[in-house]
Amino acid sequence: MSNLTEREQAVVDGVHTALFVQGEWREAEGGSTFDVEDPSTGQALTQVADAGVSDGEAALDAAVQAQDGWAATPPRERGEILRRAYELITERADEMALLMTLEMGKPLKESAAEIAYGSEFFRWFAEESVRISGRWSVAPNGATRLLTMKQPVGPCLMITPWNFPLAMGTRKIGPAIAAGCTMVVKPASLTPLTMLKLAEILAEAGLPEGVLNVVTTTSTGKLMEPLIRDPRLRKLTFTGSTEVGRRLVEQSAEGLLRVSMELGGNAPFLVFADADLDAAVDGAMLAKMRNIGEACTAANRFIVHESVVDEFSRRLTERMGALVVGRGTDDGVDVGPLVEGKQRDKVAELVDDAVRAGAEVAVGGTPGEGAGYFYAPTVLTDVPVEVRLFREEIFGPVAPVFTFAEDDHGVAMANDTEFGLVSYLFTQDVSRAIRVAERLDSGMVGLNQGVVSNPAAPFGGVKASGFGREGGAEGIEEYLETKYVGLAV
Repeated sequence: MSNLTEREQAVVDGVHTALFVQGEWREAEGGSTFDVEDPSTGQALTQVADAGVSDGEAALDAAVQAQDGWAATPPRERGEILRRAYELITERADEMALLMTLEMGKPLKESAAEIAYGSEFFRWFAEESVRISGRWSVAPNGATRLLTMKQPVGPCLMITPWNFPLAMGTRKIGPAIAAGCTMVVKPASLTPLTMLKLAEILAEAGLPEGVLNVVTTTSTGKLMEPLIRDPRLRKLTFTGSTEVGRRLVEQSAEGLLRVSMELGGNAPFLVFADADLDAAVDGAMLAKMRNIGEACTAANRFIVHESVVDEFSRRLTERMGALVVGRGTDDGVDVGPLVEGKQRDKVAELVDDAVRAGAEVAVGGTPGEGAGYFYAPTVLTDVPVEVRLFREEIFGPVAPVFTFAEDDHGVAMANDTEFGLVSYLFTQDVSRAIRVAERLDSGMVGLNQGVVSNPAAPFGGVKASGFGREGGAEGIEEYLETKYVGLAV
């Protein structure tokens, strides 16, 4: 076990580490478990249940059994459960933030920000639960009446990632509960503890048995594929890599499931000649360093006009170089470890590739020494577009700076990627802002701001970044079917 403080150990010990099925905590088949690591030390925090195929089947059985009763539950009751869960998360924010930092690595202030952000999905969808409505109209010929109604899709399978252990769950679970859908949730094996804690909170908030079932496993493909192919499942939602998303979509085709996919990103960060550089650098720090750069919305390519690239790079280098790297629980730390050694090695590989191609290291460029999966905040300048960093998602604290001359060139560089999740642009020219925002091939645009995520807004991408939207008024539609009834009069 890792060398934890008394408080840290108490927080870890306070988490159920079994599977949550049919409202009960149960061991995995054969009693199998796996370690959850502290990425700042590489040591085990605890062990959690390692589910097998029969455990996944039991979880889906529970969701199917609970579906009719949950769908018939009044919307207000469903919303009140979400509201109570929101309040419980808020009350326990410090404890949950510490738990998240221990298993994921991000600094405590970042974990606290995620707790606040993630809990807001429950508050938002608590309010949306009573706003589900259809419509009534007269047929054009006047002979019949047209009634449309919204009904829950049915049992859902949710696969969530490691980088936002709470928020990526609440923005799926919140609308499903509001819509009247039951769920099987499979959290990432790197960060399962936060989701297990959330299951405990939802049960305390009054969520009926079987509505939410959580299975933790290291055998994701083996466990998930039979569930995806089970005819009783009606929806699949996944947040993760595009490579895995494509495989899941193929599997879902057999059952013609409703599918929503939030996949990879390669976000451009455009800085035009007239940009407010103070605002641009502030936005760059947010867009790049939120979550240590381990975010699909992270700015991946800084595309800066040639007239301001030197000054922008200088300021960005100063800010990145001033960041304090260390264990996320320590005071004053700005940048924690990456989630695992494999992720740190990928970041180092991408940086080394860029340097070999001629990029200059303005600051950073090296992995941390000793225990833990640290990588120094890095700025690369004079980066040629042929490098892998231009095509591949970094998922780490590295800011490569590219240069453009004309607006059309900058927009073309921004769109030169298979991904299309989010784009950022900084300009003080309103006309340019509108023109560029309309031309950017992405599902979201940050205009003079470095953060776009908001529970009240639709989150999602285009192209290889997926389809479907989470959050906003659109988020609940992913969990509703439209039924038409023709009435003779």
